[in-house]
Amino acid sequence: MNGVKVSWLCCAGMALYLSCCLLLSLLCSPVCQCHWPPGGLHPKNEVLLYPSPVLPEGRITSVQLKRNSPKRWYFAVQEARSPYSITVTPCDVPIEWRLSAKTLLAKPVSTIHLESKKSKTEQYWRTSEAVVDLFIYSGNSAETFTGHFSSKTLYTIMLLSTERDTQVTMYLTTRDRPRGLIPELPLDPRVDTVGVGMTSVTISWEPSPSVLQQRQQQDFHYCLLVNRWHNYKSLCAAETAMKKKEVEKPSSMGSWWWHGSSEISTNLHPGQHTALKSSDDKSSAITGVCTGTENIYTFSDLLPETQYYFDVFVVNRLNQTSSTYTGTIAHTLPEPQPEVVQLIDGEIIRVDLKGRRPQQQYSFRPKSWQRSALFTFQTCTRGQVRVKITSKGRTLASQVVDGLGRILLEGKPKYVLQLEPASKSGASLKIQASTAYHKPAFPLLPEILNVKSFSKLRTCNSVTLAWLGTQERSKYCVYRKRIAETQLQQVKKKKDDDRCSGPESRRKAEKVLCKYFQELNPLRAVTTTTVAGLEPGTSYLFDVYLIGQWGFPIKYRSKVVRTRKAC
Repeated sequence: MNGVKVSWLCCAGMALYLSCCLLLSLLCSPVCQCHWPPGGLHPKNEVLLYPSPVLPEGRITSVQLKRNSPKRWYFAVQEARSPYSITVTPCDVPIEWRLSAKTLLAKPVSTIHLESKKSKTEQYWRTSEAVVDLFIYSGNSAETFTGHFSSKTLYTIMLLSTERDTQVTMYLTTRDRPRGLIPELPLDPRVDTVGVGMTSVTISWEPSPSVLQQRQQQDFHYCLLVNRWHNYKSLCAAETAMKKKEVEKPSSMGSWWWHGSSEISTNLHPGQHTALKSSDDKSSAITGVCTGTENIYTFSDLLPETQYYFDVFVVNRLNQTSSTYTGTIAHTLPEPQPEVVQLIDGEIIRVDLKGRRPQQQYSFRPKSWQRSALFTFQTCTRGQVRVKITSKGRTLASQVVDGLGRILLEGKPKYVLQLEPASKSGASLKIQASTAYHKPAFPLLPEILNVKSFSKLRTCNSVTLAWLGTQERSKYCVYRKRIAETQLQQVKKKKDDDRCSGPESRRKAEKVLCKYFQELNPLRAVTTTTVAGLEPGTSYLFDVYLIGQWGFPIKYRSKVVRTRKAC
């Protein structure tokens, strides 16, 4: 006998299930399902009665799909012409799904499994040859098919993922629209951009009917997502993508802001504007927020001149189902270009690179008869400064300055200087542009700007200091300042916070002496001085200033010395 045959199940519970299936002509719900046994044959146009995946009505069904391994579910209902609706929501990859119908023709027929050693009675239904495809879809969007049941018809839904393993949810309801469990979208589900700024974007969307119809319990609310990659077709796709990015870049990404569906219902309440997660690195930041029932929100602290993708999800907090609005894209406005300040030949200015506009630009044009320009930089704080000099968009020189830096350029074009701090804490420096490169305002400096104190030469009322000089004849001035014991640690931390302060910022009473020094042999360019008239057991802050022939001072690193208590 031809046909696919499946043995009656031995267990009493499954036999009872098959008995219910024999009454399929009555089409009682729940549904009777059928499977083809692997490798078997089946009588033409006959459906074998066998326990198969049941697609329950009125409940969310979650399915794990293996790549290139289709799965099928079957369903039927009792009342003909009654409406039904089935919604399939893919997760992170496109899937293919097909809904088809096949009419049952006759009551079940028993047959004998002849090729087996023991005869086994099997059961199957005869069906029509024609299988009608009611709906076919391929993609990654949530799709809903609505129709009406036909009498004695078996419905089959087939799911297939060709890219990779994924997750899919299905929802079957005997209503013409999937109300209740799955949140409803408005007739216009698009997200609109209301306003765009340099670091903020305001979006709005039409209210969901599910949100409008709910009462005091507020089971439905809105959750939003902003990122720099693309829009997401579902909340599951967003969660999967962000978890993947967290694994790829754990150092730059915080944990995914959703942390699973349970957090939505337990930690977030409608009406809260709660930032779920935001990465410290703005270039890779993902920010999520739940706004309760409000349908307008402003994202702030964004990067200027950057494209962002915004998604809105309406979430059922009871069963964690969601529906996705049609996302939008917005491009934040660029920062205003910094004002270009004209530098005067030979003038020294101080620049503070801090605040919301740390980058600054300056321009300098040598005089018509000059063919060289010398740019000199001195950092006043501990932070480094990145310097770039361009002309007509072409980079001529770049340098990271920490202390003193010089750049000499030939030619007489219009130079543009771009200054930017190397750290977020900002920086401060002095700059000079001059065509008199043979007369630099900044003096020649030694390799090390440290001041040394000799412990063996330290007494109760005097200390001996030493520092390196240069081959140029320069003036060196020494200043002292008494430090109270309560301020000692604070002074030590901040003693070199401002390297650009000169002798003019000191009190006259703090001046110890000024002297000239020059040594042509660099190996012997060391000068010393003894400071007397100090108090026993007292701490002093000593500063040495190098003043070149053009009068511009350079400050050595400060030195704290304590005199002996007893001698």
